[in-house]
Amino acid sequence: MPLAPRHLPLPFAAALCLSLWLGAAQAQEPLFSAEGYRISLYRSPTPAQVEGGRIVDTAQLQQLLAQSPAPVLVDVYRRQWLHGRFIEDQPHANLPGSLWLANTGDGDLTPPWQTYFARHLSAASAGQAVRPLVFYCRSDCWLSWNAVKRATALGYTQVYWYRDGLDAWEAAHLPLAPAQPEPFP
Repeated sequence: MPLAPRHLPLPFAAALCLSLWLGAAQAQEPLFSAEGYRISLYRSPTPAQVEGGRIVDTAQLQQLLAQSPAPVLVDVYRRQWLHGRFIEDQPHANLPGSLWLANTGDGDLTPPWQTYFARHLSAASAGQAVRPLVFYCRSDCWLSWNAVKRATALGYTQVYWYRDGLDAWEAAHLPLAPAQPEPFP
């Protein structure tokens, strides 16, 4: 004899419907732009490669930092931007000597943000496209992956992706420095 269907409590049923609706909406949201940049779900597993860049781990990064010239370290961790200024919602630290170009790992950059990215890279590399650049964020973060692609599109030829980023550096008990994003614009 079949069991009679049970009715779900109204709050649970509403939550279930909302969850299914949100899941369907996310499934329809594209992950990549037409140009190939990641535009959503930035904090999710990242690939084991990036076009135009080489992946480095902590030991390899330390070797690069010991070379001359040392690479330019570029942190692309996001910082809230509101009413024309960065909002410090929580302190941020990065690898010592890093250039923090907040929000430049976003998949869609407006022309002013693209100019901010290009101008600071040019200044940090003294206009030399062969100067090594290392981009990072956190582990499982597509922002630095996007930044590597963007730097290679600008013509930089020695581009590295510190894929596990700040999390791997901290796990190795290496020093951090308090950070402030470079002023925009």
